[in-house]
Parts: sequence; structure tokens; C-alpha cells
Amino acid sequence: APKHVKLPSIPEDAVQYQLFLVHPESSEAEAHERFLQQILQNILAELAPLLVQYIWQHQPFNLRYHPEKGDVPAHLGGVTEFGDNVEDEWFIVYLLKHITRTFSDIAAVVCDNDGQFLLIEAAEHLPKWLDPDSSENRVFLYRGELHILPNRTHSGEAGWPRDSVPTVAQALEVLHSHTESCLAKQPICAALTKRLDGYPDKIQQNFHRAHCYVPAGIAVVLSKSPDLIAPAVSAFYLRDPVDLQACRTFHTFTPDTRVMTSVKFTHCLYAQLQQQSFVPDRRSGFTLPVHSHPQYRAHELGMKLAHGFEILCSKSGQSSSEKEASVSSNPLWRGFLDSLKKNGYFKGELEGSVRYKDLMTSAESFFRQSVTSTHRPAIQNPGQEMLKVLEDTSYSLEDLKNQEAHLPPEDSDAWLDISPQELERLLEERGGRGVSDGTCKTAQPDEEVQEEEAGYSLIAVTQGMKNFINAMSSHEGAEIPSSCLAQPFSFDPDAVTSALDRLLGSKDEELDSDDFEDDDEEDDNDVDEDEGVQNCESQEQAGAEALDNLRKYMDEMDQELQSTNIGRSFTLNNRVSLHRCCLSCEEIQPLDVDLNLVSNLLESLASQAGLAGPASNLLQSLGIHIPPDHFHTKN
Repeated sequence: APKHVKLPSIPEDAVQYQLFLVHPESSEAEAHERFLQQILQNILAELAPLLVQYIWQHQPFNLRYHPEKGDVPAHLGGVTEFGDNVEDEWFIVYLLKHITRTFSDIAAVVCDNDGQFLLIEAAEHLPKWLDPDSSENRVFLYRGELHILPNRTHSGEAGWPRDSVPTVAQALEVLHSHTESCLAKQPICAALTKRLDGYPDKIQQNFHRAHCYVPAGIAVVLSKSPDLIAPAVSAFYLRDPVDLQACRTFHTFTPDTRVMTSVKFTHCLYAQLQQQSFVPDRRSGFTLPVHSHPQYRAHELGMKLAHGFEILCSKSGQSSSEKEASVSSNPLWRGFLDSLKKNGYFKGELEGSVRYKDLMTSAESFFRQSVTSTHRPAIQNPGQEMLKVLEDTSYSLEDLKNQEAHLPPEDSDAWLDISPQELERLLEERGGRGVSDGTCKTAQPDEEVQEEEAGYSLIAVTQGMKNFINAMSSHEGAEIPSSCLAQPFSFDPDAVTSALDRLLGSKDEELDSDDFEDDDEEDDNDVDEDEGVQNCESQEQAGAEALDNLRKYMDEMDQELQSTNIGRSFTLNNRVSLHRCCLSCEEIQPLDVDLNLVSNLLESLASQAGLAGPASNLLQSLGIHIPPDHFHTKN
């Protein structure tokens, strides 16, 4: 088997992506590089309308050329740290699907520190042979869909044997030659499609606009570079006592210039800023109105933002040696700009107009972050960039105050609060239950109650538990049966009776009399046939007597246990001892075991007092939901 390619470790909360040519036309390194660089320009121009409006939590989506190294061919790739906003990671997956759909000769590989997280999303639908050890170099996004190299068990089949790892070049050749065979099964693709549902419209839905009472300089900076909101919120959110020393007295964003403005956040950034309690230093000059004031929240948000911006500017460093070169000096810029014009990025605006200049500024910022930064594709020095915007922009405090009367309305932040019912629904969706054929059905409250009543039965509980116990599992852990409730409850008393008879030895012909003989009873080798028959009969009689003694012993043991906690913990029908219930078909009481099982489960549920616990977790994993108000009465 080929050696595993040792990839660089991926940081936590980061995603790595690679774009390969599925079938390179030229094997020459220089020609291959030129072709990939041209594709890079086309990709960035295609994605620019989506990316220039996006606000990244930490680092933006970025691509650069990587030469061939070891078994990994030359490709385009990058790494993005998404921090606390996992939605950035899934937006990148959407971008990769879009790229591979638009550029049909490109295949994408994406993973994070958890490995193939696309497979984790569709874990319930994966074939048994596919696991982290057998998935290396097998999973690709190609032509807008997920492709997985199948397990080849016989020569001549499409795919690759699971016990060896293909090189990237070998995997791409299989993908190119057997595209249809490599297409992931519909349930796997559906799980990924469901996770990406809503894009690209979801970009706008993930924004939150709020009124903030901020120093005028912040309003100007955010009007020119809305993406600077992310490092400012992070600076406040991750502040330490040393950072706050710069906020005892504000030098850059003084509180006496505050104006009301509309600020665009992502949901994650707004939640981070809103949920933290903070009292400013009295020397800072920032004061807050009483909580009942209608604009209290705007004042509080503005105060927090001002601290974040001031912290960044205090760290900017005034080193002129770090000045960034103009993007126009980059040889890729001209081709990128031409591609933007062909794709209609400037929307027919006249060159030199205010709107044209704004679009050009956004394109330059995007190009600088996504192309020219080769080692750390984040905003290199956000504080210095803020100071540069303030230096290059003239503004009037009076004009900003006049704009306060024309601000767009705020967005509702009701999404911050979630009801227990909504949380339960979200958890069920993420767990793969409660949602079928890709749609979410929302029932009315009365209908929900009726569905709960109809779906809750003791038979379902006992059958689900039995299926779970009987399911085949491996050393890797217990597996929940996929159709644990698909079959109706059934019970075969004859089969159980037969099994118990064999176990207890109630059929004389199946008794092993050797178990009841004394060690010193040995037959002579020279006994005649008549004596052997008589000896056999005596052995059978001894065995039957021993079985009677065993039954009497069990009766006495039952009587002793009846007065103990163990005996009282069992529910018996008609006070019949448990082993007696199993000795004859007429006396079998199969629901005794079921009744004890249900009683103990409901007692455990009652002790959980509506909270999560082992009993409720196990039942819900089996697809059984017991209404919280019912287990007391059922018990």
C-alpha cells in the first residue's frame, strides 16, 4: 500500500481546502502553473460578488498556487481560521461546490482538524466500510456534488481497495474515468445539500443591523470598510487587563464625538458583543443612560465597539516600513480586474462615480486579502487600516448627525432567544429524526400533543430496548438499529419454551447425567450389555432427582429473596416465582420481563425530573420519545 501523505496539521477552528485539475492537459510544470494561475483569476472573479459583501469572523477565503510536493500535485489551496463562527466553514463548502460546478475540470478536497467533516455530516448514511482510516484521498467535491471513490473488491471494478490509500493523482484518475460510479449515494448528497440549504441568500440572512451610538470616526471607518467590524468585536471580546489600559483615556475615538449610526454585524459577532457585560472605566468618558432608556442598547453597543476599536489602534504601531504595496503592482491584478468587468461586477456604473469607487475599493480589499497574503490571509493590521481610512477620509460631524434621522430600521434580535420546544426541534433535526424527505414539518400545538400520544406506547419501549440489545455491534461501540421500531412487537412462546427447556434440562433425553454423578462412580470397561442398560437407567433417575433438588433449591431461594430489596424490585404475575414461569408453556408470563424493564425505565425517567439522563438519552436514540407528563402516571 502507498505511504500515507503526511499533511500539515490543521489548526483548531480552521478549514483547509485544495483545488486540483482532474485531468491536466500538460505535464510541464510551467504550463501547469500558468493554467492554474489563469483559473485562479477566473475563480476569484466568479466569487467576487459573493465575497466582497461577506464579513468573516477571523480570516477570509483565500487561494494561492501551491507547486507539486511529494505525491500531491500542483494545486490551488488555502486555509481559513473561522474562529467561533462555524457558518464560515460551511460557506466555504458552498463556495467549493459552486467552483466545481462552474469549472468542471476542477475537483476540491476540504477538511478540518476533525478530518473529513463532510462525511461526519452524513454519518448515518455512509457505507460500513468507509471510516476515517479508509477515507483518505477518496472524498471530493466534483461538478457540484460529493463524490466518494467506491470500495473495489474485484479486479476490473471501479474504485479503489479499502485496505490501501491511493495517491491524489491515482484518485483523480479514478474520479475522471468513473465519475458516475464515484457519485455519492442520494442520502449522503441530500444530507450535505440540507446543511447548505439557503445559500447564497443565507449570506444576507446571517447579517444583523443594529443602531449603535459610536464616536464619529468609527462610523466613518465602518462606512468605508464594513469588514473591520469583525476584528473590533474580537478585540473587545478577547480583551485582557493590558488591553484595557489603552481605554482609560481615549485618544483616537473620543466619546464627545458620538453619533447614532447603523452597524452591520454577523449573527455571531452581534451575539458576542451583546451578551458580554462590561462596565467602562470612569476615566474613559463613556457613560450609559438608565436601563429603561429607549436607546440604552445602542449606547451600550457603541461603548463596547469603541473599546474594541481603541484597543486595535493602540496596537497598530506606526511603523512606516510595513506599508502595503498597491494592488495594481501585482501582476495578477489586471487579469482579475478584466474578469470582474466581464462578469458585470461594476453593474454598469460610470468609471469615476462614487458607486464605482466604492466597488473598486471593495474589490481591492478582497484581492489584497485573498491573493496577495501568502502566509496569513487575515487583515494584517486592522488598527493601522483604521487609521489609514481616517487619514484618507474627510467627514463632517454635523453631516453625520443629520444622517441620524434617516437611518434604516434595526433588525429584531429575537433569534437570540430560543424556546425549549425550538431547541428540541433543532436537536432532533441535527440528530436525523423528526425530518423526512428533506423537509421540516411544523405541527400545530394540538397536533403535536396528538402525535405524542399516538407515538408513545409501552410496547414500543420494550421492543426498542430488545432490538437495541440484540443488535450486532463491534469493538468500536454500540450501534443503534436503524429500524428499531420498524417491526411490530412479536412473541413466540414455543420458541422461548424450547430454548429454556434446553437451558434447564427439563427434557430427560437431553440431560447430561455426568454432571450429577459422583467422581468415584466409574464404569468398568468389561461390563456386559445388560449391566450397561441398567446403569444408564439408574443414571437417568439420578439426573431427574438432581433436577428436582435444583428446582426445590430455586424455590427456597425465591422465598428468601422475596423479603429483600432484590425480590421486591421484580414485578411478578400472580406471585408466581420467576423460574416457574419459564418451565412450562402454560405458565409462561412473557410480560413479566417487559413489565420490569418498563417500570425501571420509567422510574429512572422520573428521577431525572425532566432533565437529560441515561434513560431518556437511550430511548431518544432509539427513536422513542416519552412525553414528560406521562411517565409518572404510567409508572
